[in-house]
Amino acid sequence: MTETPGKELTPQLQAWLEAWKTCTQNVLSQVSAQTITFEIASEPLPTVDSDLWFTIVVGGAVRGEMSLRLPSTSGMHMAQKFLGETEPAKDITTEHKEALEELLRQIAGLAATALAPAAGGEVQFHVAASSAPSWSSASTTCFRAPDEAGDLVTFEIQISAALSSALQSQVEQPPAAKPAPAPAPSSSASYGRLLEVGLDVKLRFGTRRMLLRDVLALSAGMVVELDSQLHQPVDLLLDGRVIAQGEVVIVDGKYGLRVTEIPDSAPSA
Repeated sequence: MTETPGKELTPQLQAWLEAWKTCTQNVLSQVSAQTITFEIASEPLPTVDSDLWFTIVVGGAVRGEMSLRLPSTSGMHMAQKFLGETEPAKDITTEHKEALEELLRQIAGLAATALAPAAGGEVQFHVAASSAPSWSSASTTCFRAPDEAGDLVTFEIQISAALSSALQSQVEQPPAAKPAPAPAPSSSASYGRLLEVGLDVKLRFGTRRMLLRDVLALSAGMVVELDSQLHQPVDLLLDGRVIAQGEVVIVDGKYGLRVTEIPDSAPSA
């Protein structure tokens, strides 16, 4: 792992880069059907005109930019593995570049999931082919891994100063104080909101249990005898529960109930 002169990697940056290395290993191992393990390079990669550059814009819980640089041979090797090509190619094609970009998106998606807990929330990565970055780099990290043929697959990650600062601020910020719970509404206020709720009540003159064949045999003119006596109080029901009892009266040509008793609603011991 190489660092920008005069700057030392923070634990947050080390954890961030380690997650990217692990996710790259996992995806490439799955694509190539063999275990690939990256090692930290002792020296930075030499820069040549044929290098492939990708910009990774970071959003969500932390914000900033990263760049990923690959030698064209490493990029083509990774793209061919992704496409399932077995014959070596002489030059990297547009199809190879598109396959490599899609491969990097899959790595970024896996890294976003892995980094979310440490970042304190959802992390988003937007990967796109680009040129060398114009922003200053806070750190540069190189990784390399031999493939089954012994050829090296190498890549380099640069972290922008903005992303490095955002990662550091996640640690330096004190935990947010939990807001004080809202005071519980008073009983009178709670009941007041319910007083205008409309409820359906019913009068029950009596009941009777009937066999299904007797119900099916009902016809106009038949009398169904109930279990209540003539002068026995009728029940006022709310959702099937007796809330009052009384006697039937006539009010302006309509049935009414004169309440004579309110059953005790307190539960028995």
